[in-house]
Order: sequence, then structure tokens, then C-alpha cells
Amino acid sequence: MFGVKFRLIQVFALCGFLAVSACSATYSNHGYVPSEDDTSSLIVGVDSRATVDDIVGVPSASGVLSGGDYYYIRSRMRVRGAFRPREIERQVLAISFNEDDTIANIERFSLEDGNVIALSRRVTDASVVGNGFLRQLIGNFGVFNPAQVFGGS
Repeated sequence: MFGVKFRLIQVFALCGFLAVSACSATYSNHGYVPSEDDTSSLIVGVDSRATVDDIVGVPSASGVLSGGDYYYIRSRMRVRGAFRPREIERQVLAISFNEDDTIANIERFSLEDGNVIALSRRVTDASVVGNGFLRQLIGNFGVFNPAQVFGGS
């Protein structure tokens, strides 16, 4: 009897340990942002786009048009168990250029500086939410065209 209780306690302890360890956070890093030391050698108004490419490197994102500004983006994500990943740190280095391809401005932004922007939002006027099966089925009768079924135009 004592052996069964001891074995049951071991199983519960193992299950508890697995449950706690499954909820531990894992971190992942995405992207690249040059350090302050790398960008300190760049001089606004003097250095060109080619100099930035040589010293800092080509960015992962640039402006929409060819010859656009450079954006270096780095983010750190935290994942806990089955929960949605959460961005805990973001750094953005933006290097803008003049018409003659010299550096116009160098700016750094963090997660606290940003705003949430919906890049794409699609809203429909009519929804099927709240409509029952029969209402949806009967609503489709007006859309039916027998000429399409029998090969007519």
C-alpha cells in the first residue's frame, strides 16, 4: 500500500514539474540593428549611401522607392507556453538620405516610441454572424440563375 502511494506521489510530482517547465519563457531575436559604435563614425551631410553600405551594411528593409531611406529593424519576442508570442523589445535605426545620396538624418526608435498601425483592414457591410442556417440557405435562392446551370447565357 505504501509503495502505491509513493509511486502516485512521484507521478504527480513529475506532472507538476512538466507543467511548470512548459510555462517557462523562451526568447527569440529577429533582425539586426547596428550598434552606436558602428553608426558614430557616420557623419550627417558628408557620408554617402555607399559609405553606409560599407561601414554598417545593407539593411533588411529600405524605402519603397529605389534610392529610399534605410531601416534596420530588430525585435525580441517572448513566448510562454501556449500563449501568443509577445514583442518585448524593438529597435529601429532609420537613416534618411538627401537627393545627392548623402546622409540627411540618423534616428533611433524603440518599442516605446511606436504606435500600433493596422496595415490592412477589411470590413464587410453584411455579415453572416447571427444568421441561422435556414436564413442563409433561403437568402441564396435570389442569387441562383438557372440559365447558368443549363448552359445558357
